[in-house]
Amino acid sequence: MAENENQETQPVAAQGDATQPRFNVQRIYLKDSSFEAPDTPDCFRRTYSPQINFSINSRSKKVDESVYEVVLRLTADVKQEDKTVFLVEVQQAGIFEVAGMEGERLEQVLTITCPNILFPYGREAVDSLVTKGSFPALMLAPINFEAVYMQAKKNQAGQASAAPAENQVQ
Repeated sequence: MAENENQETQPVAAQGDATQPRFNVQRIYLKDSSFEAPDTPDCFRRTYSPQINFSINSRSKKVDESVYEVVLRLTADVKQEDKTVFLVEVQQAGIFEVAGMEGERLEQVLTITCPNILFPYGREAVDSLVTKGSFPALMLAPINFEAVYMQAKKNQAGQASAAPAENQVQ
């Protein structure tokens, strides 16, 4: 009798699992990388005191049912005395299965969770390219993607509330 009870509840549990949110990393890969050092060899003859301009952004696109590609682009433009010492750009990408999530929850996974997974790989790729160029290591600090997301949402809300006010003034 106990066996029959287990057999009857298994299909119900399996159906419940199908509707549960699901997240899986399918693949992480380097989509693109670039390193330029236009001021070599002259830059090696000067004392190294760089000014670093770092930018990061991400984008995502749906590639199949419940499958998304997320690309994290990291760019470091390093200058000294108004000359570019080196410019490095890495596009670290991943393919993620995201099922059972919609709206803001899906947006959060694609803009917080996925970049959090990709960032360590991208940071290592940037550092590797810089050191192969014979420059000191460029260890990028960790990024709080949740805080970045919340700030972007706050900025969007501020712009949305400012836009109707501008329309009323005109």
